[in-house]
Amino acid sequence: MPLPDAMRAVEISQPGGPEVLRTVTRPMPEPGPSDILIRVSWAGVNRPDALQRAGAYAPPPGASDLPGLEAAGTVVAVGAEVTRWQVGDHVCALLPGGGYAEFVAIPADHALPVPAGLTLDQAACLPETFFTVWSNVFMRAGLRAGETLLVHGGSSGIGTTAIQLATAFGARVFTTAGTPEKCRICERLGAERAINYREEDFVEVLKADGGAHVILDMVGGSYIPRNIRALRTEGRLVQIAFLEGPKAELNFAQVMKRRLTITGSTLRPQSDAAKAEIARQLEEKVWPLLGSGDLGPVMDSEFALDDAADAHARMESSAHIGKIVLKVAG
Repeated sequence: MPLPDAMRAVEISQPGGPEVLRTVTRPMPEPGPSDILIRVSWAGVNRPDALQRAGAYAPPPGASDLPGLEAAGTVVAVGAEVTRWQVGDHVCALLPGGGYAEFVAIPADHALPVPAGLTLDQAACLPETFFTVWSNVFMRAGLRAGETLLVHGGSSGIGTTAIQLATAFGARVFTTAGTPEKCRICERLGAERAINYREEDFVEVLKADGGAHVILDMVGGSYIPRNIRALRTEGRLVQIAFLEGPKAELNFAQVMKRRLTITGSTLRPQSDAAKAEIARQLEEKVWPLLGSGDLGPVMDSEFALDDAADAHARMESSAHIGKIVLKVAG
C-alpha cells in the first residue's frame, strides 16, 4: 500500500497549558538507513510531554518537535540497514519525540515486539515507563531480590510499573500515594505497604522497617532530605524528576557516614546506543514476564488524537491511576 505524503499530528503551538495543543497536517517523516517507519495506532501520554508543552523540556537535537515519547503500531517501511524488522510487524517503541502523529520514524533498535497477549493500546503504555524503571531501579541502582524499594507516586505510570517489576524480581516494595483508593490499588499490584502521604510520614514508616535500600523519586524538593533519612546504610536514591523542584538543603554528613549513593537520570537525552542496550535487557529479562501475564500496564483512560489537550488535563489533574493513551489510528 503506498504511503501518504502527509499525516495528521498534534503540535505545540506555543508554550502553555493543554489548550496550546492543536491538530495539524505535517509532512511524512523519512526513515534513515537504520530506522523503521511506524504507522502509529496508539501513543502514550507522559509527564515529559506536558513539560515540553510548557516550554520546560526541549527535545534533543535532531528529534521531532512533536510531543510523544512512546507508541505502538505497525512497521510500514524499513531502512536499508535494518535486518530484524519487516513491513507488517507489530511493535512498540521508545521515541525521542513525534508520537502524537500518524507516522513516526525511529531507530530500529529502540523498538520491541508487542508481547504475546497484549493489545496495541496496552503495548503503547510500555516503553517510556519500562525503559525508565528498568534503567534506573535495576541498572543504575542495582536493586536485588530481598531488598526494599520505596517508590514515590505509586499510582502513576512509573509507580505502577516500578511496583510490579520490583515485586516480580523478588524485592519488597513500599510506596506513597495520595488517597486511600490509590493506596489500595498499589497494594493490589504487589506493594507490601502503601503510605498515604497526606496522613503518614513515609520517613518514619521506612525507618521503623530498617530503611529502604533503594528509593525511586520523582518529587524532589522537600522530599530529597527526607529520602536521605529514609535510606538505610549503603542505600541508593534515584532521582528521575522534580515535580516539587530540583533544589534542596542537604546534610551530606549523612551521605558520608552511611555510605549513601545519590544518582538519577533522564531517558530522552541518552544516546541511541544506551537506549538500545536498555531495550535489549528488557526483551531478555522482562518481556517474557509480560507475555506470561505476570505483569502488565495499568491503564487509566484513552483519548482521541484530536483530544490530546483533554488527555494532558487529565494527567496534570493527578486523578489518573496508571497510563493515559491517545488513539491515533484503527
